[in-house]
Amino acid sequence: MKVNQFPDRIIEIENEEYLYFGGTAYLGLPTHPEFQKLLLKNILQWGTAYGSSRSANIQLTAYENGERFLANYIKADDALTLSSGMLAGKLIVEALTPETDCFFHFPDTHTAIKVPNSLPVFIGNELNPRLLDNVTEKITILTDSVPSFHIKPIDLSILNSIPSNKEITLVIDESHSLGILGTYGCGIYSTINIPNIKRKIMVSSLGKAFGLTGGVIASDSEFINQIATHDTFVSSAGMNTAFVQTMADAAAIYLQQHQKLKDSLNYINTHLIKNRVVHFDPNYPLIYPEIEGLNEIFTANKIIVTNFKYPTDTKDLNRIVITANHKKEDLDKIIHILNQNQF
Repeated sequence: MKVNQFPDRIIEIENEEYLYFGGTAYLGLPTHPEFQKLLLKNILQWGTAYGSSRSANIQLTAYENGERFLANYIKADDALTLSSGMLAGKLIVEALTPETDCFFHFPDTHTAIKVPNSLPVFIGNELNPRLLDNVTEKITILTDSVPSFHIKPIDLSILNSIPSNKEITLVIDESHSLGILGTYGCGIYSTINIPNIKRKIMVSSLGKAFGLTGGVIASDSEFINQIATHDTFVSSAGMNTAFVQTMADAAAIYLQQHQKLKDSLNYINTHLIKNRVVHFDPNYPLIYPEIEGLNEIFTANKIIVTNFKYPTDTKDLNRIVITANHKKEDLDKIIHILNQNQF
């Protein structure tokens, strides 16, 4: 299906309007009028692109402003922006590879932080024995904050079982939790307090909830400084300067939209009939229904949800995405269909 404008809560297909419950604009920012005004103002100040290295002799204060905002928001010591979340993930892996003896990954880890020779954290339902042996080594564990087809953040408590002879670095992809989970949408990075972890590194796309093309790495200042001097970072152009400044300027809008999203999720939680075939959590804006023929029912009711083949799974991804822009009548319609077709 091809559309000729941004797919917000309403999209037009072949001259017919449909309610749209898809995409990743969780806070509804790409079409938010005040957010757009801030972005346009910053384009007039910073231009449409800036292709120079971040290490060049001219230093743009927009990066300092945006990265200070992100570090404070995420509750990290420091943060660094990049042109995409994918590049941010690949750069982290590139930087960690020389100092990591063995990589491990949780199930369904995103491609951005995949490593070819990484070992699974679990074999069956048990911890990989390789994590429990007596070899003294530095290991890096890779995970998504909320894996695909899940509605709750990853449970990392199992890492407490890893013995102290393993020096753990944790890399967590928060592309689908930044702006959503945690206090005011700060994500889950600041809540990870597992004694076995020596260093934690957060990576995220900013093109999801934050509504701006780019990526962020957040961690301790030593690691961020290491990344800032890495050859790949030095030789790359930075995130769009106007976008970076807009993040700092839009702090209040992020909080307002996060509250609107929370209100909508609480409304759904009050009215949706609880059933094992509809996976929903009031803290997370994705609903995964397992109802046969539901896509046809949605189409008949002029509703479109996300549907595509996801790389890390054998089945098609079908998910209902709630954004801060959905109105009460939109929610009522989706709730009614789910309640009527669960049984």
